Amino acid sequence: MDASQHNKIVSFIWGIADDVLRDLYVRGKYRDVILPMVVLRRFDAVLEPTKAAVLETKALLDEAGVNDQDQPLRDAAQQAFYNHSEFTLRDLRNRANRQQLTADFVAYLDGFSPNVQEILDNFEFRNQIPRLSKADALGDLIHKLLDPAINLGSEPVLDAEGNEFQPALDNHSMGTIFEELVRRFNEENNEEAGEHWTPRDAVQLMSRLIFTPVADRIESSTYLLYDGACGTGGMLTVAEETLGQLAAEQGKDVVTHPYGQEINAETYAICKADLLLKGEGEGADNIVGGPEHSTLANDAFPTTQFDFMLSNPPYGKSWKGDLERMGGKVGIQDERFLIEHDEDPEYSLVTRVSDGQMMFLANLVSKMKTDTPLGSRIAEVHNGSSLFTGDAGQGESNIRRWIIENDWLEAIVALPLNLFYNTGIATYVWVLSNRKAEHDPRRRGKVQLIDATKWFKPLRKNLGKKNCELSGENIQRVIEALLSFEEGEQSKIFPNEAFGYRRVTVERPLRLPGIDSERAYSAKEIKALRAAGAEPDEDAEPVIRKIHRVGGAEADPLHGRFERKIDGKLRVVEYEPDSDLRDSEQVPLLEEGGVEAFIRREVLPYAADAWIVPASIKIGYEINFTRHFYRPVQLRPLEEIRADILAVEREAEDPLKEIIGSEEA
Repeated sequence: MDASQHNKIVSFIWGIADDVLRDLYVRGKYRDVILPMVVLRRFDAVLEPTKAAVLETKALLDEAGVNDQDQPLRDAAQQAFYNHSEFTLRDLRNRANRQQLTADFVAYLDGFSPNVQEILDNFEFRNQIPRLSKADALGDLIHKLLDPAINLGSEPVLDAEGNEFQPALDNHSMGTIFEELVRRFNEENNEEAGEHWTPRDAVQLMSRLIFTPVADRIESSTYLLYDGACGTGGMLTVAEETLGQLAAEQGKDVVTHPYGQEINAETYAICKADLLLKGEGEGADNIVGGPEHSTLANDAFPTTQFDFMLSNPPYGKSWKGDLERMGGKVGIQDERFLIEHDEDPEYSLVTRVSDGQMMFLANLVSKMKTDTPLGSRIAEVHNGSSLFTGDAGQGESNIRRWIIENDWLEAIVALPLNLFYNTGIATYVWVLSNRKAEHDPRRRGKVQLIDATKWFKPLRKNLGKKNCELSGENIQRVIEALLSFEEGEQSKIFPNEAFGYRRVTVERPLRLPGIDSERAYSAKEIKALRAAGAEPDEDAEPVIRKIHRVGGAEADPLHGRFERKIDGKLRVVEYEPDSDLRDSEQVPLLEEGGVEAFIRREVLPYAADAWIVPASIKIGYEINFTRHFYRPVQLRPLEEIRADILAVEREAEDPLKEIIGSEEA
C-alpha cells in the first residue's frame, strides 16, 4: 500500500470521528468507539464472502442438536473466527428505526465466535452502544465505514467493468492504518513518550538482526517466536514473514508459532484480531493480555522457551504496581529477576521502580533455549538510559553485567532520531544470542557497536514525531556492518571487559582543630566535639579512631592504615573518615594494575591522605555509546577567521563613510 492510499484511509476514518462523534464524546474518547468499529468493519469484510455458508452450517448443526459448533463454523467461514448472526453491516445500514438498529447490532455482535467476543470485551465496546444509539449515531458510523471511498477488506473492490476500483488491504497495511489512528488518539490524550508504537521499518530491521546472521543454520522445523510487550502484534507478524522468507531462500520449510503478552486491553484486542484475520487461530490463543496480565508481575509463559524474541518495552514508565504485586523489593522471589551469578545466589536484576524497561530484557533472557544448536536470539529496542543508568550493584547495571559476562551481547545498534511516532528520543536495538561464539568465533568475548543514526531516508511528511524511515538500503547497510564484524567509522568492536568497571569508595580523614593527635577518639567523643562547634579544617591534625597494638597490623596507607608516632613510638593507626570528603571512583576493569594503580595515579597526587575501602568495591557495567562515536568539530584556522573579520570591516567602512560625510555636509 502506497503512502497516498494509507493517508487517504486514515484521514477518512479520522474524519468519521470528527463528523459523527464531535458533540457526543470529547476528542480524547473518540478512540473508544472508532478503534473497535474499524476492527468490526475489517472482520465483517473478511467474513462477507462465506456468510451464506456459515448460516447454512449453523442451521444444520442446530437441527442435529450439536452443541460444540465452534470448529465446524470456523471451517465454514474459512477463517479462525465467524459470525453466525443473520446480519452483516451492510444489512444494518438500511435500518431506519433506531431501536431496531440497536437490537440487530447487538445480535450481530453476539453472533461472533468466542475468540472475537474476548476481543470485544477488551475493547469494552458494548458499553458505548447505549450512548451511540441514544444520539442516533450508530447508523451514521456504520454507513460511513461502508462508504465505497475506502476499502477495509482483504480483497480488491472492482467496478462494473471488472477493473480494480479500490485495492485490497493486507493485514500489515491494516495494522499500519490502525497504528496511525492510535498515534493520533494518543496525541490527543497527551500520551507519555514511552507509550509509542514501533514503526514497521524499525521492526523489519530488528527481524533482520535476529534472523540474517543465522539464516544458513535454519532448518526445516518449528520455531517459537515471542514478544513480551506485543502491542498490536506487528513485531510478531513481521518476524514470521522475515523468517519464512529467509527459510525459503535456503530451501527450507518452517512453521512458526507466535506468542505474546500485552497489558493494554485495546492493543491486545487488535493483536488477537490480526492473528485471527490471518487464519492463525492457534496463534491467537497464544496471545495473552489485558490489565491483569502484566508481563513483569504475571508471566503468561513461565515454563516456555523460545527460539527468537523481539520486543519494544515501555521506557521510563513506573512499574510500582507490579513490584507491589510481586512482594516488593525485599519479598520478590521471581526467578527471572533473582538469579545466581558470580557466586551470588541472590543476584538481583530488580531495577528502579521508575523505569522497568531493562526487566523486560531480563524476562526475554530467562526464556532463552539452552538445549538446541541454534539457541535463542533476541532483539529489543531501548532508550539511551538502558546503556548507563544504575550504579554498580543496582538492577540496571547488574542486568548489563549478567548479559555481558555470559557473553550474550552480540551488538547494539543506535537508530536515527525521530524514527518513532510519539517520541524523538535516541533509541538502541540490543542484539543478544546465547550461541554467539558458536555461530561466529570472531565474536567470542566481543561486543559490536553500530552507529546507524545517519542511515535513514527523510519522510516527505511527518507522521507525528516520526520524520524519517529506514529504507531497504539503510537496513541492508546495518546488516552488512553486523555481518562483516569489522572496525570502521560506524562500527566499533570492544572486548566485553571494556564496559566493566569497579566502583570503589575513597575516604579522607576528618581533621578537627584542638584535638590530641596522639590518642584515639570514640564515635561518641567525635560527635561531642562536632556538637561543641568543632568544624573540619584541612590544616588541622587528622582524628585517630583506632591505634593498632604493636605488631598487630602493617602500615598500608592505600587501605587506610597509616604509620605515625604515638608517645615517641611508630604505631599503625586508622583515621576517622570525613563524610563530606567521601568520594567514589570508577576504575575500568581493563585498568592495568587494577584499582590500586588507578588510585595512585589519579587520586594520591591530589589527595595524599586518601585511602580506599576494599569492602566497598562493586563491579558495574555501562556502555558510553556516544563517547565511542564522538567526532570533534574541526575548528577553523585563525587566519581564515581573521580574513572574515577584515572582510566584514571593509564592507562596513563605505556605508560608515557615507553617513559621516553626509553629516559633515
